Amino acid sequence: MPVRVVENWSAASEVSGQDGSSEHGLPPPFTLLSPGKAFAGTQNVSSLQKDEAWRVNVQIQGCDLEHGYLCGTMEALNVPLADTPVMTFWEGEIVDTKNYTFYTGKWEATPEDDVRHWSRFPSFSPLQSQVEIDGGKSLDLSNYPHLFMRWKEQYFVNVGTDCGLTIAGFYYVCFSCSDGSINGFYYDPNSSPFQRLELKSTNEGRSGFSFSSYELQ
Repeated sequence: MPVRVVENWSAASEVSGQDGSSEHGLPPPFTLLSPGKAFAGTQNVSSLQKDEAWRVNVQIQGCDLEHGYLCGTMEALNVPLADTPVMTFWEGEIVDTKNYTFYTGKWEATPEDDVRHWSRFPSFSPLQSQVEIDGGKSLDLSNYPHLFMRWKEQYFVNVGTDCGLTIAGFYYVCFSCSDGSINGFYYDPNSSPFQRLELKSTNEGRSGFSFSSYELQ
């Protein structure tokens, strides 16, 4: 949920075997992305004018790996123009080469935009040559140690559209199956480029981290 643009803003392991087993002893993604899982970190929204980062909380609300779908909430805590934390509801596409490929095909993103953003993740490097050929359709990512996703914010949960933020774009996301960390880059032609999202898995209760309660429609 980056701030609206101001005028003048100007590798990892190779794909493992195809037998469904994990060569690295990694937990299955659905255990790390199951409903209720929480993450906390920052989003860098710096511009040419100033350095700025917001604290961000994310909680998974639903995950359907068979159909390459997940959803959740994102909460920005220290947004300068907002009186309260700003929460949005997002839906995600998991790049599994069956339901979704690395090519977005919407939201004003071209294949060149896709490769430009995915290539910022070191774990994408072993896949890039094949992705540039067919969007990654021929890749088997079933045991890859990273999960690639797109997150698209759908609506504001607790504030109006006049809160000073835009949800017109979407996030390119890379999830580490080994430690549950999340990195992402926001894409919106009308916002400052490559705003980085960095999140770590949290343990609610013991860490003191919790979400406000909202009813999602």
